[in-house]
Amino acid sequence: MKQQLTLLVLGEVSRAVRGEIFQRQPLKSAPHYFEISVPNQVVISEEKIFADGAEAIMQLKGYPPDILVLQTTIEVPDIFDQKKVSELEDHILEESYKILKERGGRKEASETYSIFCVTGYSGDPDQFAGHADVIAALLKSEKARLDPEEVAYTMSAQIKYGNNDAAVLDWDGAFLFDPEGDIEASIELLTLANLQLLRYRILDRHLDDRLEQMKHLVKTPPKRFSLRRDKEVENGLRGIIKSRMESIQQFQAIERDIKLIGDWYFARLYDMTSKKLKLNEWRNSIREKLDSIEGIYNMVAENLTISTKDRAEWIQIIAFFILQIGWLVLIVLEFFYFTK
Repeated sequence: MKQQLTLLVLGEVSRAVRGEIFQRQPLKSAPHYFEISVPNQVVISEEKIFADGAEAIMQLKGYPPDILVLQTTIEVPDIFDQKKVSELEDHILEESYKILKERGGRKEASETYSIFCVTGYSGDPDQFAGHADVIAALLKSEKARLDPEEVAYTMSAQIKYGNNDAAVLDWDGAFLFDPEGDIEASIELLTLANLQLLRYRILDRHLDDRLEQMKHLVKTPPKRFSLRRDKEVENGLRGIIKSRMESIQQFQAIERDIKLIGDWYFARLYDMTSKKLKLNEWRNSIREKLDSIEGIYNMVAENLTISTKDRAEWIQIIAFFILQIGWLVLIVLEFFYFTK
């Protein structure tokens, strides 16, 4: 029996992510269009690290243009040794964050996910049910003992494909049981779910920044003949349009990719993972912010139109008075000319 821990760290980096396109393994009953539906993952490099005295393999992958994936795999003698495994996770995370920082990433703009794998066994995965409390604790990154009801709730979120395999899913990690060791495709889909969560978080942060800028424009009282403010508003409107278009494009691309996964095992796996990661809640929150930006955009655009119209009217009035003064000067000059 083989037991291993695979720890994922995904982060937004300032350097462009480049590498060879990752060749996917065939999936369980996957539709033929799966390979062209999900985002391409690139392989950057591979290196050995040491975590708590044990050797681990860290693969640097990525999703262009700016998402780096640090995937570390290490074999453990007993995956159900909660204390030992938790210490390994801490050491690997420390090393991963160092590399992420070196490549222009930040811990705050990253996602982590632990995948505990048990392969090469015989029989039904129910034989590991006696470790349910440890499984639940590891999936929640919880070092304390959990209440039996919480353990039962955690173990209920699982999916089976064959008679002898199972996947237990939660917010911080997943437990994969597969006697044949066919786990690579599952790991990729779990990575994809965390990629979507990270993209939503990045979008959410950008929209918050844009909302603050637009609130400042709306709160600032308009000034007559303020060309500088009008230019600032125009630039703000262009920024809103660009942000909204980019956000909508990303939404459409992600949702299209998810729909193309199909209705087989991996679609069910992805759907259950997305519920645990609360992707729908993130999606709805971002849509609400996009609607708010749309409302602010209309308000500012209307104010800008009124301001421009008001300025044009003042220009007409001033031009009219200048014209009248000009006529008056001409009349006075003609009067003095003819009365000499």
